[in-house]
Amino acid sequence: MKRYYLITTLLLAWSACAWSQSADTLIYAQGKIINSTTKEAVNATISYQSLPYGNKVGMLTGDTYRFPLYDKEKYSITVEAIGFAPAKYMLDPAEANNERIVVKDIELGAPAAASTTVETAHTVGKEMRLDNLIFQQNRAKISPESFSELDEVVTMLKNYPNMVIQLEGHTDFGGDPKKSMELSQQRVDAVKTYLVSKGANKKKIKTKAFGGTAPLSRENTETARIMNRRVVLRILEN
Repeated sequence: MKRYYLITTLLLAWSACAWSQSADTLIYAQGKIINSTTKEAVNATISYQSLPYGNKVGMLTGDTYRFPLYDKEKYSITVEAIGFAPAKYMLDPAEANNERIVVKDIELGAPAAASTTVETAHTVGKEMRLDNLIFQQNRAKISPESFSELDEVVTMLKNYPNMVIQLEGHTDFGGDPKKSMELSQQRVDAVKTYLVSKGANKKKIKTKAFGGTAPLSRENTETARIMNRRVVLRILEN
């Protein structure tokens, strides 16, 4: 009995030590959401996902955020608030301070025209959601209303000839997973075809389909489903 008690005690002690070591090495991302003009706090929706596959996702609301960067993976973070242009960044655990925290305060500005957005979104790791990209329902045909935004992407690629981008297609997580994956691939392929038709370098455009595997929200609401259906432009090289 004494031997069993001793073994149990040692196992508990080992488990506590292992957990402590895990907690001690965990890196967190944290920051404030600020109005770029007034420097006041802004209440926003903050969504994040691990890179490159979005295996870990989460969503927060408020004027601050804090979440763990599990397995020391890079994460993308998207901050959205009514009346402001969305802000999207990549968080790298390699940039953590001595307290194992990646500090990134995010300033939100007024909505900008597409041309302004693409001209300032050329840093490696930056993401740009193509908010004006519209497809016919359950199809990969691009609506004409989308052309002006895509033309701005062509301009960006021509202005930065060394730039390599990746178009990432997402659907909501309802429906048949295989069909969702196929649809998201067809849509990013359609975007690439349009960009190339306007003079963009085919070799500088990569595509990746996620289907419904990386939702920004798992809420069963129409608003969440619309938010999850998206094409994201990621800067890979420049």
